[in-house]
Amino acid sequence: MSGGQGQAAGGAGEGPVAGSGRPAGDVYEWFRRGEQLLAEGHPAAAEQLLARASEAEPDSKRIRESLARAQFDAGAYAAAAENFRAVAQADPADDYAQFGWGVAAARLGDFETSVEHLALAVAMRPQDERYRRALRQSRATLAARAGAYGPLLPGAPGYVPPQDRPKDEDA
Repeated sequence: MSGGQGQAAGGAGEGPVAGSGRPAGDVYEWFRRGEQLLAEGHPAAAEQLLARASEAEPDSKRIRESLARAQFDAGAYAAAAENFRAVAQADPADDYAQFGWGVAAARLGDFETSVEHLALAVAMRPQDERYRRALRQSRATLAARAGAYGPLLPGAPGYVPPQDRPKDEDA
């Protein structure tokens, strides 16, 4: 391809190196470009660059957290939860990683895990309304599933019709 945007053409590393299958530039450039794509609303494209950066620097908390954000925004909730979990386990005091793990778990329907990690995030940063709102939503879902708001009505998600009891149990 002529007129490419690789480093030799004076670009910022957006284009791949011919024949290599790798993006141009170094890991930091992949990270920066991935962050830019994420900010511009292109999470799937950001995920591709950030995944490369994470493969090259697997111990980078910052890259892995950005990758998790891109995966979450792209709808890859299981992958996002795994990356947020890895960051949170490496640094349990990272409130944003706890928050990310919690909201990704909620998207996967695991509200017990969601509440656990959102509660940690809220405890670390109680002034953050996003954290508090997400925790309230996950707790409300758990309470609703437990019947705290009365029985579920037919047609509601999670509704299980009552089973008929055998007559000899009525005594």
